[in-house]
Amino acid sequence: MRVAVLACLLVALVGMPAIAHAGCTIAIDASEAAVLADKVWRNESGRDVDKILWWNRGEDFASLGIGHFIWYPPGVEGPFQESFPALLAFMSFAGAPMPAWLSDDPAPDCPWLTREQFLDQRNAPKATQLRRLLIDTVALQGAFMVARLEAALDAMLATASDSTAALIESRFCALASIPAGRYALVDYVNFKGEGIKPEERYAGQGWGLKQVLEEMHGASPVNVDFAQAAARVLERRVRNAPPGRREQRWLPGWGRRVDSYRLD
Repeated sequence: MRVAVLACLLVALVGMPAIAHAGCTIAIDASEAAVLADKVWRNESGRDVDKILWWNRGEDFASLGIGHFIWYPPGVEGPFQESFPALLAFMSFAGAPMPAWLSDDPAPDCPWLTREQFLDQRNAPKATQLRRLLIDTVALQGAFMVARLEAALDAMLATASDSTAALIESRFCALASIPAGRYALVDYVNFKGEGIKPEERYAGQGWGLKQVLEEMHGASPVNVDFAQAAARVLERRVRNAPPGRREQRWLPGWGRRVDSYRLD
């Protein structure tokens, strides 16, 4: 199934607005998508199968799959964009064999209410079935990330001002034209989102792909410019974060991750 077709499904699933634009072609075939999926998985957890189901200490959501896609428990509305339900719908639409408890509900809630419950039930049937599903669908999760990127440009342009839309589009398209740039785009939008949710702000400032594209200086090579802009945006996020979140502990790892975008 073509990723472009699935991208249309993704737009509907996550509620991203779609508008017509001149745009650019994101030419990522199945082989490149597999390489990108592997890189994202390494960035998220070092390709550790044991971490394909995860719940970080201090967080109120599970992080699942190779991209540590967010899944909130019922009743929890956090500031970060939830992506795991969209992945489940994406995989079901693509024909992946889903466990009955997932296929019976088109919008299932996270079955664990807390991190403690998640840890207690890591080897229970639902966790075991979900772990198997995610291990068996690595390529499909990569396709999901590519589809999300294809939808991201329209989503960002729909929320951009007239003065910044052309800049966002030109920088996005420049990155999409080279392998290192496509890696940076796919990884960052999975890592920190599109930057279009009003809730994803500290002190009124976001940290998603949109904000990084706006922060770029227009220098060459474009992937290095993007990496430097991403580092500045993440440093700003940490400065603006509520002290209780202690986000400075994550900054060294985040810095290493975005520094990898510099490589050809």
